Amino acid sequence: MVELLHETVKNPNIHIRGTHSYYSAAWTGSFEESVVRYHYGDEYSLKTWEPMWPIDQLYIGDYVCIGAEAVILMGGNHTHRTDWFSLYPFPEVIRDAYIGKGDTTLGDGAWIGMRAMIMPGVTIGEGAVVASGAIVTKDVAPYTIVAGNPAAPIRQRFPADTVKKLLELDIYKWHEAKFDALKSFVSADDIEALVAASAEYDQKQGTTT
Repeated sequence: MVELLHETVKNPNIHIRGTHSYYSAAWTGSFEESVVRYHYGDEYSLKTWEPMWPIDQLYIGDYVCIGAEAVILMGGNHTHRTDWFSLYPFPEVIRDAYIGKGDTTLGDGAWIGMRAMIMPGVTIGEGAVVASGAIVTKDVAPYTIVAGNPAAPIRQRFPADTVKKLLELDIYKWHEAKFDALKSFVSADDIEALVAASAEYDQKQGTTT
């Protein structure tokens, strides 16, 4: 079962760009129920309490693939102060105990493997791959594969010059018609052919995107 996120996500603090990102939800609950953890804005929390601190936001780009049982850990549980003698979140000091980690972003075209965990405040770059079971504690550069605990770079998907050209093309921001027309070039590995096809398409359409 594939869950298209733009059709199902209701939390106002989760922002989905585009209509293609999905969660591979086979044998698990929905994306909001099983993947996004400790995030204010679901139906229950909205009705039950008012937040005591700014809510970190989750931004998910277009064409993002999220594997079953992945976890995106948001900032709502960061009330365990390692710089205090006691880590315990006593209710009378919980407001001061909270330390926000900032927003979390999954870039366009990223692939999050099964049972991977994304820690709060992390940015996953465009086209990056997070291996199954990896625990990501730091930002991941575009078109980089990371694995392990804590996740570390394994390799770049493409040479640096190719990555530079891909980022310049900004393929995931193309209009739907252009993306569909050049899908055969996007679903390949010839960067010069993709660059040429993009330029030819723009010339024919009289556009620059």
